[in-house]
Amino acid sequence: MNPIDARNADVPAWARGVTRVAVLTGAGMSTDSGIPDYRGPEGLWTKDPSLAGLFTRERFLTDAEGRRRFWRVYAGMRRDGVRPNVAHEALARLDASGVAVRVLTQNIDGLHQKAGLAARKVLELHGNMAEAECTRCPAREPIGAVFDRMAAGEDDPACRSCGAVVQPSIVMFGQFLDRDVLSHAAAIARAGGLFLAVGSSLTVEPAAGLCAVAVESGATLVIVNRDPTPYDHLAAEVVREPVGVALPRICDAIICDRKAGSIGGT
Repeated sequence: MNPIDARNADVPAWARGVTRVAVLTGAGMSTDSGIPDYRGPEGLWTKDPSLAGLFTRERFLTDAEGRRRFWRVYAGMRRDGVRPNVAHEALARLDASGVAVRVLTQNIDGLHQKAGLAARKVLELHGNMAEAECTRCPAREPIGAVFDRMAAGEDDPACRSCGAVVQPSIVMFGQFLDRDVLSHAAAIARAGGLFLAVGSSLTVEPAAGLCAVAVESGATLVIVNRDPTPYDHLAAEVVREPVGVALPRICDAIICDRKAGSIGGT
C-alpha cells in the first residue's frame, strides 16, 4: 500500500480534521482472520440456512435436541488461535495516534481487544464467546469449561448451581440487547464526528440503527461493506473494497492528515 500524502487529494474531505471516530463493526471485519461471516457466499447461514434457526432464543430454551445441535455448532466455532487482522490493527493504530476511537462491535470474537484496543474502548453489543451464563440464576463460567464438559460427555450442559439451561453470553435472535449497553452505544454514536460502519450488512437491529443515530446527531457516516446496505443512502461515502484494504487506508489517511496538521501548526 502506498503511503497517503495528507496534503493531496488522496485524503477525502471527511477524513480531514478528525479527532473522534466511532466504528460499528460486523462479521466482515473478522473474515480475514479466518472467521466466516453469516450471510456472505461462504457464510454459516448461506451454507446451511437451518443453522440460523438454532440461534433463536425461544428455540434454544424450548427445543432440547435443537439446543444439543446448537452446542455442537457453537463448539465448532471455537478458534483459540485466531489472531487480529490488518483491519483490527489499523483501528488500534488510529487510536494510538491520538484520535479518540470507540468501537461498537456486533462480533463476539474479542479481536479488537487482542489487536491492542483497551477493553473500555470496545462495546460488545452482542456479547462475547468468553463466557456462558445460566438462563435462570446469576451463575457464569468460562466457555472453555463448558466445552470441557461437552468433551466429557455432556451434550446439553446445565447450570452447576441450579440445573437450568446454560447459554453462551451472546445475544441470540429474538433476545433484546441489554438496555444499558444500547444506551451507551447510542451516546457514543452521537458523540463521534465520524461514524464508520465496517463489514456489517446493517440488517440486524437495533445495532444497525446506530448509523441513523449518528447521522441525526451531525456525524459523517462512511460505510465499508462488500454489498449494499439499508443505510447506504445516509452515507457520505460507500466503499465496496475489501475491509482489509479499505480500513487501513482510511485510518492512515486520518493519521496522515493529523500529522500534516501538526507540522503545519508548528
